[in-house]
Amino acid sequence: MKFPEDLLWGGASADFQYEGGFGEGGRGLLTSDYVTDGSVHTPRMMTYKCLDGTLGETPMRSSMPKGAVGCFHEGKYYPSHQAVDFYHRYKEDIELYAEMGMTTMRFSICWSRIYPTGMEEEPNEEGLLFYEDVVNECLKYNIEPLITICHDEIPQYLADQYGGWLNRITIDCYLKLCKTLFERFKGKVKYWLTFNEINALSGYSHLGTTSADEQTTLQAIHHLFVASAKAKILSMEMIPGSMIGTMYASSPTYPATCHPDDIIAWQKQRRNLFYFSDVMLRGYYPNYTDSFLKERGVTLDIKEGDIELLKEGALDYYSFSCYRSTTVNKDSHLGHSGMSFDLNPYLETSPWGWPIDPQSIRYLLNEVYDRYQKPIFIVENGLGYIDEVDENFYVNDQKRIEYLKDHFIEIKKSVEEDHVEVLGYTMWGGIDLVSLSTGEMKKRYGWVYVDMDDKGHGTKNRYRKESFYWMKEFLSSKGKNIE
Repeated sequence: MKFPEDLLWGGASADFQYEGGFGEGGRGLLTSDYVTDGSVHTPRMMTYKCLDGTLGETPMRSSMPKGAVGCFHEGKYYPSHQAVDFYHRYKEDIELYAEMGMTTMRFSICWSRIYPTGMEEEPNEEGLLFYEDVVNECLKYNIEPLITICHDEIPQYLADQYGGWLNRITIDCYLKLCKTLFERFKGKVKYWLTFNEINALSGYSHLGTTSADEQTTLQAIHHLFVASAKAKILSMEMIPGSMIGTMYASSPTYPATCHPDDIIAWQKQRRNLFYFSDVMLRGYYPNYTDSFLKERGVTLDIKEGDIELLKEGALDYYSFSCYRSTTVNKDSHLGHSGMSFDLNPYLETSPWGWPIDPQSIRYLLNEVYDRYQKPIFIVENGLGYIDEVDENFYVNDQKRIEYLKDHFIEIKKSVEEDHVEVLGYTMWGGIDLVSLSTGEMKKRYGWVYVDMDDKGHGTKNRYRKESFYWMKEFLSSKGKNIE
């Protein structure tokens, strides 16, 4: 068995976890800028200021007090401000990818670096030049850029003045951003993602909404559906031949038992997940929409023409994150995202309690391809682990190598035995970055170690791990080191 010659391999990142460059190059403020660090025991928080001047904080994905706006508190650490400094080190990082033999790199656009408030008529040229330099540096090494247009954040001004994605004015601002990017990178970027983990978004930091209840969240998500469809339609006019997708948090879930109640709970859980991609890949709300919304007490305000836009702007491919698998039973709690977090007693877990299940990625690839018959791009997968460094900053990360090997074997089976059409694979955090879930640096994913601790101290110098050399051998041998 062999991997297809044109299957793309690379790493993935998000600007607020990786880029840094806060306050530089005309960059405006983002909702993610107000999120503190955290740990597995201490949740990340949004910091804010109320109209009466009092300061406070609230969990990252929850609602903000009425009239409150994001603000910075003295003594708090905000990881997005420096991240791991890709802004100044992009050439070094891309060269490391090239040394490994990577053929793609997924990164996201910092919206406020292009339009600082979201409302400007003309883009910030300095911000555009930065991303143009990144794209050109990738192409210099024959690395295909994969761009996420909006990754879990929004300009603060749009959040505070308009309620973020709850207001349809944000759709127009987003389309202005898309048009600017499509014009600038025509002929250079083929693969685009309109949004990241759209099924997991909620609250101020992600959607710019001051509320995080189901009515607010799902109405805002409808506006994202419309915006994505319009972006797809715009791409057909401006960059024909490009491929437009959206990314879904899609880790598989298994029924906890074969009891019929648990099987029905599993079916419901998968519908909760596929509600989002059914709309965006099929181009219409699925047959179970009424029950999905009724259960949550949600009534959508769908404007004239929205349904037609969804159909015309159906996406080209499905992309997903898959780190783990979970189980579900009749008593499991399921949010609007459709995710369950019940553990599987048959699986080993990472230090953060995430089950390690290589077969889950084959399960998911087949489940998705059977449903949509459209290409699939695996854009997030990987093992968050505590890397032990020696005096030379060398990491012998055999657990990560084992994780990747076992997952790659399952991807190969999906392609060769099951005939799933896979476009590519990008491991999360190919260069170590700040963890989204905990805001830590010690939860590392990369092939490359970054000298930085949980509070941002360190040189930020890059060091190749053992997995770097293993991945280089995997790519140069066309996968022979997993046989």
